[in-house]
Amino acid sequence: MGLEVEISGLKLNNPTILASGLLGVSRKMIERVIDNGAGAVTIKSVSFDSREGHKNPTVIALENGLMNAVGYSNPGAEEARNEFSNLKNMKAPVIASVIGQEKEDFVKVVKTLESCGFSIIEVPLSCPHTPGFGTLAGQDNPEKTGEITRAVCSVTKLPVFVKLSPNTKNIGEAARAAERAGASGITAVNTMGPGMVINIEAKKPVLDFKVGGVSGPALKPVAVRCVYDIYESVKIPIIGTGGITNGKDAIEMIMAGASCIGIGSAVHYRGIDVFRKICREMEEWMKGNGYENVKEMVGAAHG
Repeated sequence: MGLEVEISGLKLNNPTILASGLLGVSRKMIERVIDNGAGAVTIKSVSFDSREGHKNPTVIALENGLMNAVGYSNPGAEEARNEFSNLKNMKAPVIASVIGQEKEDFVKVVKTLESCGFSIIEVPLSCPHTPGFGTLAGQDNPEKTGEITRAVCSVTKLPVFVKLSPNTKNIGEAARAAERAGASGITAVNTMGPGMVINIEAKKPVLDFKVGGVSGPALKPVAVRCVYDIYESVKIPIIGTGGITNGKDAIEMIMAGASCIGIGSAVHYRGIDVFRKICREMEEWMKGNGYENVKEMVGAAHG
């Protein structure tokens, strides 16, 4: 079966992409992820200035997923440029995730990283557990979504993918705003929430920040619905992210409308070689159901 895909002019060996926030903290780590089968990798989100993030505990396991309040901890754009310099020789495309509070912040990060050799710029416009980064755009604010997207697109020739929140009342409208502003694609979705878990013996929330974003299998039905809505709203490609842990999950997301799939929490459940495992499971299902390539399945659930 052919798992090769093309997205915004980039050719990937398969549709699995390491989602931002997990493992993508160093060059050696993203090389290891690629060696374990990922078609592309996304680095951990980078802000212009370094951020310490929230105090531990920042990640906990739930009955059917994970909840985190990391707080966008990162060393800043200058250190990221040093760590991820000269990426053109990588075996798979590398995506830069850039964050900020206002459009000028995003622009500064993109300009700092432009010489590294990234293949795509991903712009998360929502985070349920980091004040100032959570509701500025991508969550019921199409005008702000368009404003930030337009600013980023004006300073880079790379494809720009806007990452949206599942908490958005009309995610199709947010996606259209990004498309009108020049986005090459959409990543959907970020974690949902915020949620909370309370330790009843200690009589306080488990996370130090009290609330966090929910990911993993609990997020998948919401993510699939979001991708389905976005596919009917825009013409640009979608990276479907949220709760994908096996090959059938991946195919479900693709049939909802995703051209590629983001893998995050599944690394926790199935190990770093989950990318290779999911690809093998996809191939087996496709062979048994008469599909020769991924493109044939994109949006199949729409009739």
